[in-house]
Amino acid sequence: MILQALYGYYQRKSKLGEGDAAPRGFQWKEIPYLIVLDKSGNFVSIEDTQERVEKKLKAKKYLVPIAPVRAGSTIRPGLLWDQMEYALGANPRDRSDIEERFGSFKERLSTELKAIDHPSLNALQVFLLGDPCTKIGEKLPEDEWRKLQDKNPFVAFRIDGEPPIADVLYDLLPKPEADESTNPEDPFCPVTGGRGKGPLTHSKIKGVWGAQSAGATLVAFNLRASESYGKTQNQNAPMSGVAADAYTKALNMLLGDGSRNRIQVGDASTVFWADRDNSFEEEFPAFFTMVPKNENDDPDRDILAVKSLYNSIHTEAGVSNTKTHFFVLGLAPNAARIAVRFWHTGTIAELSSKIRRHYDDLEIMRSPKDQGRYALYHFLKDIAPQQDIANIPPNLAGNIMRAVLEGSPYPATLLQQIVRRIRAEQEVTRIRASLLKAYLNRWHRIHSTAEKEILVALDPDNINPGYRLGRLFAVLEKIQEDSAHPNKLNATIRDRFYGAASSSPVTVFPQLLKLKNHHLAKIENQAFRGSFEKRLTEIIGGLPTDMPRHLPMDDQARFAIGYYHQRQDLFTKSDKSE
Repeated sequence: MILQALYGYYQRKSKLGEGDAAPRGFQWKEIPYLIVLDKSGNFVSIEDTQERVEKKLKAKKYLVPIAPVRAGSTIRPGLLWDQMEYALGANPRDRSDIEERFGSFKERLSTELKAIDHPSLNALQVFLLGDPCTKIGEKLPEDEWRKLQDKNPFVAFRIDGEPPIADVLYDLLPKPEADESTNPEDPFCPVTGGRGKGPLTHSKIKGVWGAQSAGATLVAFNLRASESYGKTQNQNAPMSGVAADAYTKALNMLLGDGSRNRIQVGDASTVFWADRDNSFEEEFPAFFTMVPKNENDDPDRDILAVKSLYNSIHTEAGVSNTKTHFFVLGLAPNAARIAVRFWHTGTIAELSSKIRRHYDDLEIMRSPKDQGRYALYHFLKDIAPQQDIANIPPNLAGNIMRAVLEGSPYPATLLQQIVRRIRAEQEVTRIRASLLKAYLNRWHRIHSTAEKEILVALDPDNINPGYRLGRLFAVLEKIQEDSAHPNKLNATIRDRFYGAASSSPVTVFPQLLKLKNHHLAKIENQAFRGSFEKRLTEIIGGLPTDMPRHLPMDDQARFAIGYYHQRQDLFTKSDKSE
């Protein structure tokens, strides 16, 4: 299913002539340097194609014959382009096989292009038959030439005043068969529905965060133990050359630099696409990652983007009222291979309703200055140690995204991560409280538990011990704050007792209830004291007779939500009275 969807995406892009979709047997490749020759095959100059884009040098892309698959020390040259070691015989690293590499490059030219008689190709072959490195070294400063060789960059060739030779010769270059085989003896291709023999190895996929810089494979059989029925390598996953070429190009296009169809969700490089043109492709990233910002952008741009997209869902003007299929693929590195972290497909209408359900589950009361509905990136950052998203457990981000897209329960590790962060920092933020609410309510809704659903705002009727104790803790903290002299309260009970109160209430609350009498006595305003006493009576009246010895993890989460709800309610009422 994944490969079929990628094949369809490539066909769509190829027909429209969009992106980096290239004809079969070719690819768009960043070539940093062009070797410029005259019509007689003499060296003229080296042209640097790189430009500075967002503080990084980016080479221009050219349409060239597809890169050969090289594994280990295998010598396989490119056609009309390659690294300097292959294309020029440069040897800054003193390789013992440099002559074999350079020789294979020249041999492939003469063998595969022997039927082509063209002045540009003839000039290139004249240049290569001599000593290219010496010819270049005679015209370039020694230091400049040495530094260039040390980089061993990709190079291609062009005649002065003309495009690259691969472009000039495109119509004459040998091309793989465009159509699949009609031979009934050829393997059936489950991707295209046709027949055809595929390559033993597929092109590598680049751009997966954390994978090898040279690329990794999505479909590979590199161990004999994985092979069967006498088949070798990728013959064990029968696929025509057309399909293999299309899906690898599609993935490289989606993962490429500057792609608008990729986001990074934790350690999962996530790509997404629709089976036809749809504005949802452009708007989808706002839910999960930061909207790219420029220096002069509104600092709340990402918040507003999420709000706008959220409000458009299920409206007549929204993009969700469509049966267009949408695909989301999460990939993670796994040695020389790529692992599929998650895969989701469905109509945009179905996906939109799942995203809206996610944000509805997250909805919780907040201060007037808090606009809410941040992207997933901000939620992950808030629950990460040191507010560094790199510290999030590897699978957590991907599992959260899967839960959002499928409408399934959030991962249990999310609950554990939040509770640990709250206890470590003694701080219940709006984001943490909303995530806990979403986790518990979704679990309750899917599994039909007896627990009461947690509301957006304070719920006086919720008698869960964890929720009630969280409310009680918030009121006791507020009494302490109001009883203290302004600017003289060094630490509240939250700073000292939150961890114990939320996990082992019986060890902390008897002492705190005794201390509150001392704190209440310091509050001079009788109306305030009466209000606190009334609220304490209401909360304690709903608690069990015996103080719980230990709260399970779910109730520790309800403790945090009860604390957050009560704190927000206390300050909201204070604001109204003012």
